[in-house]
Amino acid sequence: MSQALYRKWRPLGWDEVVSQEHVIQTLKNAVAADRVAHAYLFSGPRGTGKTTAARLLAKAVNCLAEDKTRRPCNQCAHCVAVNENRFMDLIEIDAASNTSVEDVRDLRDKINFAPSQGRYKVYIIDEVHMLSVAAFNALLKTLEEPSSANLLILISSRPDALPLTILSRCLRVRFNPLPEQIMIRVLVEKLGIESQKAALLAALAGGSVKRALEMDDEETVTFRSEVLSLLAAAKNDEPFNLLRLASFLNQGKDKVAVGLEIINSCFRDALVYKETGETRKLINQDKPSLIEAFSRRLSGQELLHNVDVVEEAARNIEHN
Repeated sequence: MSQALYRKWRPLGWDEVVSQEHVIQTLKNAVAADRVAHAYLFSGPRGTGKTTAARLLAKAVNCLAEDKTRRPCNQCAHCVAVNENRFMDLIEIDAASNTSVEDVRDLRDKINFAPSQGRYKVYIIDEVHMLSVAAFNALLKTLEEPSSANLLILISSRPDALPLTILSRCLRVRFNPLPEQIMIRVLVEKLGIESQKAALLAALAGGSVKRALEMDDEETVTFRSEVLSLLAAAKNDEPFNLLRLASFLNQGKDKVAVGLEIINSCFRDALVYKETGETRKLINQDKPSLIEAFSRRLSGQELLHNVDVVEEAARNIEHN
């Protein structure tokens, strides 16, 4: 359900993309000047608009509007076809499930064909860092011999995992996490989420709209309760239930990252409460006793240290 909501909200024009002005202006200028590169690497955290921008670029380079500054127009036959997922010259590939060298060789063979419907045949390869070494070598041959009628857009949340030979042949475009206040506005105004809940989701999502929507379900509510109960046990010097802790850690990297953000939100709340004595600005407004207890028990310096430690752990998980 969350992914369907995310796709439903996905912008159809440049001006609808939020908080990536530097990216959008660069791509708009390239389209208007007819100077689009043959290969791009869109990198940044998941849920920050990389695939959205890739689809907009694919639509813009094939738009039939005479005024290039108006592309994509969302009115011509090509724009409408892209919006309805029936444009034959837009091919989207999920590298996480198409990792083999045969898959990329198949892409390399097909990429030599001229566009059948538009000006450009556009290939979007999502999570490209998941490809095998052999697949990267096959992809490199495509990048070394670019066709003027083909556009390759690589998408990755882990650009550090890509070979330098691939990186050096792409124009790199970096997407930034969305600021919390912009996230809240998007969740409230565009997706109709209640403001207090939107504030909590925005705080835990790390600047990713997609992650915020994935967390907007009953399973995440239960998971948050489990994480906070572990934190409460630590606060009270109670022995950790190792089975519960193991269960938490075994839920996968993404879930552990969310769990760490939940923990850090409590430490940040405790800092706010220690300074202001107010609960209305807390992320976890439904857990005032837990926040107050941490604020009493730990000094400001200790809370800041805890925030740093948890953030470091989150960074390590992201790159593990």
